[in-house]
Formats: sequence, C-alpha cells, structure tokens
Amino acid sequence: MSTTRRQAFRSLLRFLLASPLLRAQKYLGEADPIMDLANVFDFGRFAKSKLDPVAWDYLDEGGKDEVSLRDNREAFNRIILRPRILTDVHKIDLATNLLGRKLDYPIFICPAGGKNCFYRNGEEEVARAAATSNALMITSGGIEEFLGSGKGPKNWWQYTLGGEVRAKTTLLNFAEKLEDLGCSGICITVDSMLVSHRERSIHNKFVREWCDKEIGRDSQGHLIYKPGDLPWRTDVYPERPFPTPTWDDVRRLRDATQLPVILKGVLTAEDSERSVQAGMSAIIVSNHGGRQLDHVGATIEALPECVQAARGKIPVLVDGGFRRGTDILKALALGATAIGIGRPYLWGLSCFGQRGVSRILELMRIELALDMGMAGVPSISQIDRKLVRFRNGGDGTC
Repeated sequence: MSTTRRQAFRSLLRFLLASPLLRAQKYLGEADPIMDLANVFDFGRFAKSKLDPVAWDYLDEGGKDEVSLRDNREAFNRIILRPRILTDVHKIDLATNLLGRKLDYPIFICPAGGKNCFYRNGEEEVARAAATSNALMITSGGIEEFLGSGKGPKNWWQYTLGGEVRAKTTLLNFAEKLEDLGCSGICITVDSMLVSHRERSIHNKFVREWCDKEIGRDSQGHLIYKPGDLPWRTDVYPERPFPTPTWDDVRRLRDATQLPVILKGVLTAEDSERSVQAGMSAIIVSNHGGRQLDHVGATIEALPECVQAARGKIPVLVDGGFRRGTDILKALALGATAIGIGRPYLWGLSCFGQRGVSRILELMRIELALDMGMAGVPSISQIDRKLVRFRNGGDGTC
C-alpha cells in the first residue's frame, strides 16, 4: 500500500470513528429511553405522561389567567439574533464568573418547592445532579445531610422568603448556620409574600402538603383526603401572621453576614436601583415562573431596564421561560450574567430523577454552545447588546 493510500485509509478510519452515524448506532444499541428525548420540550411531554394529573397541573400552572406564564415564552420570539460571520468558533467557552465564583456555564437551578410531588426525595436528587453537573443550585432546604457528606454541590445558595430575618437572634443563627454549611449565597424571594390563586390546583382541590409526601389515590382512583387537609380555595382573605420583609430587613441581613445576599423577584428599574443602594450583591429578574402576580409581562422584557438601572454595579440574573440555547443567548446579549431554569429541570426530575436533571442541564449547555458558535461568538465575554434586535424596532428599554 502506497504512502498516499495509507494516509487516505487512516483519514477514512478517523472519519468513521468520529461519525455521528456511528454514535447514533451506539445510542440505539444502548436502548436508553433518556436518549430518545431530544430537547427540554420532549422531557415536558414525557413528564406529563408519567405524573399524576394533579401533580402535573401544580407543576405546569401559572397564576390566575396565566398571561405572564405564556408571555415568558412568547416574548422570546420578539427578539431577533444578529449573527456575526467569519469569526473563529472552533472552540466555544461557556465559562463566566459570578460573585467571585467560576461557573462552567451560565445556567443555574432555581428553587422550587414540592419536589416530592414529582419524584421521591426530590430536593436531594436535584442536589446530586447539581454536584455531578457542577451547576449553581438555589436550594429550598432539606439537603443538610447530603451537604455534610462532602458530596454536595460546591456552589449553592439558600432560598428564603425572609422569615428568618424578623428577629436579630434568628437572623444571626440563620446566617451562621449557612456559613458553617459552606453556603455561597442567600437568595431572598421577594414576590411570594402572598400566594396567588392558581386556579388549576383550586379546581383540583389540591392540598399543598401533598407535595411534602406524595399524592394518594384509592383503588378507584379518587384522591385521598385526611382529616385536617385544606384544599386551596379562593375565599380566603390575604393576610400573614407577621409583617412581611422590607428593605430594612434585607439590609440587616446584609450587615449580619459575609455571604452575598441576592434578591429574586425584581421586575423594575426602580427596584433594581434600590437593590444596589441597599447593598445587595445581585438581583434575579423573575416573575416566579408566571405563578404569582399575573399580567406583569415576561422577564426577558423586564431585563433591559433592570440591567440599565443596575449600571454594572451588581450582576443581574434572570429566569422565566428559558427552554432553548437561543433563549439563553438572547438574555446574555441583553446583559444577564446567568439564567435560571425551573420547570425544565423539574421535567427531567419527574422522568428520571437525578439523571434527568443532569440531562436537562447538558442539553441546554450544548444548545447554548452550538448557538453561540453559529452566531459567531465563541465566548461569553464576546456576547454584547449588538447581538440582538427587537422585532418591532425598539431597543427593549423603557
């Protein structure tokens, strides 16, 4: 065999070994159902087929008319990418920095209560996925034992509604405990002081406590209610037994700990600017996945004014409706440092537990890298406002 023919044969062999067709045959041989789900929407459809219908409605629903829930998705279609050509994209770098920590990719796991509705021991399953996927996780709590094992996620924030800041002693104990556990941030959700009317669950006579255990049905398929169960209703006047947190409370928390304090649920320039003034470390532009106050618009629509008001003094993060790599790319172009996901990883959790959550993160990470390459921006630092325009000709600011 001549040298030329030998080189040609070796080139052909390398091509065949790298061929997507060969990899496809490998996947087909494995017969792993997780590989049949090509994107996060596939996971959503599969999760719906697996879950109790009452659990699915609780996961999927929004507040009242669900206008903000729909807006979170539809608004992405009003933002157009402006790709750049003839840039070297043979290597794509998704790494970025957030509050002194390196993120391998700008996607974080949002807090979500009631995970046991979807998968047993759901919070720990998600934490295990965050650890293996090296993702930032905002936890609702209950993973202290797993964290103590040394196998937990290295970068995690603790979620709170702010009840721990009512009394000075409670506040100090809360902050000290988190510091001892290795927490890297405290995330105060500011849009859930009252619970919205989620009318799918109200029609289902849903009991919130079911999500701490499981949804039970009898042999005829009827929901099982125990004495003392309180289904959600619409005839309860809104009130809380204690005053809800104020700006003074979050300032006290900031002064009580060295940990970063992040506000989640900001939607306006005014509150973004005030967050900077109050010494917050970062904000998350969020409408709670469209589950709280309805008719507030999409978070991607609110993002530009919040970024502008923050003036680069603190990072601005965003969640709400992110399903595709292009969604993430648009948010990064509008000034977000990272984006959060909620329902997508809950779909993965519902389908496959830890593996499903990890697979969702992998799919979104790969989509983002691919879309960045096709848009001509091989690194996060090269993404800027010029990468997008709004379909109506506006600039996305108020």
